[in-house]
Parts: sequence; C-alpha cells; structure tokens
Amino acid sequence: MSKKNGIEPFSRRSFLRSAATLGVAALAAPALAQDQTPLSALINNRARGNWDDQFDAKAAARTAAAVVSNTPILGPDSVPNIQQAIAQYQSIVANGGWPQINPGDQTLQLGVNDGSVQALRQHLTITGDLPREAGMSTAFDSYVDGAVKRFQARHGLPPDGVLGEFTLKAMNIPADVRLQQLNTNLIRLQTFPADLGRRHVMVNVPATYVEAVQDGQVALRHEAIVGRLSRPTHLINSKIYEVILNPYWTAPRSIIIKDIVPLMRKDPTYLKKSNIRLLDGKGNEVAPETIDWNSDKAPDLMFRQDPGKLNAMASTKINFHNPNNEYMHDTPEQGLFNKLMRFDSSGCVRVQNVRDLATWLLAETPGWPRQHIEQVIATRVNTPITLATEVPVYFVYISAWGAADGIVQFRDDIYQLDGNSELALDTTQGMEQPVQ
Repeated sequence: MSKKNGIEPFSRRSFLRSAATLGVAALAAPALAQDQTPLSALINNRARGNWDDQFDAKAAARTAAAVVSNTPILGPDSVPNIQQAIAQYQSIVANGGWPQINPGDQTLQLGVNDGSVQALRQHLTITGDLPREAGMSTAFDSYVDGAVKRFQARHGLPPDGVLGEFTLKAMNIPADVRLQQLNTNLIRLQTFPADLGRRHVMVNVPATYVEAVQDGQVALRHEAIVGRLSRPTHLINSKIYEVILNPYWTAPRSIIIKDIVPLMRKDPTYLKKSNIRLLDGKGNEVAPETIDWNSDKAPDLMFRQDPGKLNAMASTKINFHNPNNEYMHDTPEQGLFNKLMRFDSSGCVRVQNVRDLATWLLAETPGWPRQHIEQVIATRVNTPITLATEVPVYFVYISAWGAADGIVQFRDDIYQLDGNSELALDTTQGMEQPVQ
C-alpha cells in the first residue's frame, strides 16, 4: 500500500473495516445485498483522488518473481523466443519507441507525485511492464512500483522499485538500440548446436549466472562472478571432467606478475600469511626469502596455496577442458555475490552455492552423495574426482533473450561486444582483490 505526505491511504479492506466500526456496515448490509454498484463504483473510481491512489493488490505478480523461468537460455526454443521478442520490439520502434525519463532532482519511487511519472507510466506500458488499466496519473503508486520492479528484474538490476542511476540508464536506452541488441544476440544463439546434451551447464557472462540444465529444464541457477573487462572470461564450448574438493590454488602467471610480486615487495610475509608455498619444477619447496622480489622478472616457480579457509577457491574447484587455465570455483569472499554487478575476477568464474552444483555434477558418478561430499570437505584433504561422464559446458555472451511468455531480458554489455556504447551501462563496481 502506498503512503503520501505521511498519511496512509485507505485500502478497500480498511474502508470496510472503518465502516463496520462506526456501525455503518450493519445499516448498509441490506442495501449492499440488493445493489453493490454504488460502493463498487466508489472503490473502483480511477478519479477518486489520492486517498487510495491506485492501490493494486496484484502488483506483486509483476515483480521479480514474475520474470523467473525454468526454461534455459540455450535450448530448442531460444531462437523462436528471441525472434518473437524482435517482432515485439520492431512494432515498438515502428510506433515511435518510448519516452525518455527525466526526473530532474526528484528520486522516483513509491509515494512520489511528479509530472515525470506520466512519462514513466507510458514507458512501462509500452514495454509491457505496466498494465494499460493503471492509467496515466502523476502518482508513483503500487502499480508503478510493481512495474518498475518487473523492469529491473528483466534487466538484471536489484528489484527495489526505485529509479536509481542504473535503472534510469537502462530505461533511457532507445527502443531501436534495444532492437539492435536483440538482433545481435539472435545471431549468437543461432550458432549453438541443436543438441546441447541431456545434462549441461551454461555460464552466461553478461548475466553473471550459471544454469545447470537437465532434460530441457533448469535444475539449478547460480549467481556468478566473472572476469572484469581488463581480464575477461573466455567464451568456450567444452566439457566438465573433474570436481576437486579442497583444491590447491595455483596462481596463474598473470596474477603472480600483476598482484603477488608487488604485494611481496610491500610485505615479505604475504606468502606465509596466505598459506602459499613456492615449488620448483621438481616439486621441492623454495623459501620466499631466497627470492629477489625487486627483480624485473617474476620467479619461475609454482605459487601454490594449501587447501583451507584462506584458499582462493575455498571448498571446491570445477575443471573443464580449456587452454586458458580457467575454471569454476568456490570463494571465501561470499559478500561479493551481493554486489550490483559481478564482473570482478581475473577470468575464472566464482559460483555461489557451488556445492549444490558439484552435487548435481556428481549425481551420476557413483559414491558421491551430498553427505559424502560434505564429509570430505570437512577433512580439508585435497580430493580430485573424475566425473563418470563428462558434462558439456557452454560459456556464452547472451546479453538479450526472450521467453515463451513474451518476457524479454536484457543485460549490461560488460565486454562492449554488442556494437553500441549505450548498451554498456558501466555498472561494474570494484575490482578483484589479490588473494590474502
């Protein structure tokens, strides 16, 4: 229910409850039994004023939950679905697109009454987020609140109902640019094989999430942290062949040069505090104090971190065939999944609730139920597990797609591959921190 000027407006329920308190309901009951039209007309009158400004009891049905689907992004319907979305946006463009939203210094959110809300209502009606019967008033009511949340969910933004910086940026991308984005992603979707595998995993980089798909339905969906623009996650079709519990972390050469060596120059105890050992080509341990950390060249040694709480991959590593030394893994920094946009890694993919994904991957490998997985993790002993059957994995860049129900999804063009600078909202926040 909306609030305005500090006064809580009446709802239909509170209206009737108040009437009962005054004894009016008892007197009115016979009349209502004969004819409910006068009261219904009063309650449903769209011009009745601000005392119950457009209260919408079904607003929740148009929020974030309404855009969630167990239909995978990649599948037999992905091309027809995006073609349907393209037809929808071609019609929008042909009819003049949608208005720009210019709220000025006013933050548009529930309870606000401002002239710019009319343009917002028009925009949300055109995109299908706001029902036409909500009207074109200047009030940011529960209809508009639900529609904004739905829009935000479709664009991978926190569905808080407030037109903040990134929601406003996403909303003000012209319709013809969105149509171009859909056409670009249609070409990408057409490149994937019809048979993706009965069980497969998809990592959608711009959407920063992972889908585990089984028999054409999404079995699991995980938030993910992917490579930032300067160290992007590579796009690849491969197969997952191994899950490692309590993994060692071996630092890639790029991180050794860019991160670890500079840290050792500042703090010679960094490796010891981080449980990182130096190993030569024969597997012999080398003492850090024997290395000249001020040399122009980084030492030609393996930097390997022991399993445990400090390990950069925490409890789990998921390996797939690739030439880039990339993998999926757990992380001790779970707070990173709460960030607005999760483009923070050096190329590998951190997966939230990764033990669920590991359990799903090992479901057809005998001897690895969830309970046993947890028992092994508790030992902190490095344990590689080869999958009985390799699982296809697809690292994709799908920044726009459609669904059978007509819902169209868009994401930030983080790697600037969509051909228009307006599609990169610059929502990246923060950088990956070196292992500590």
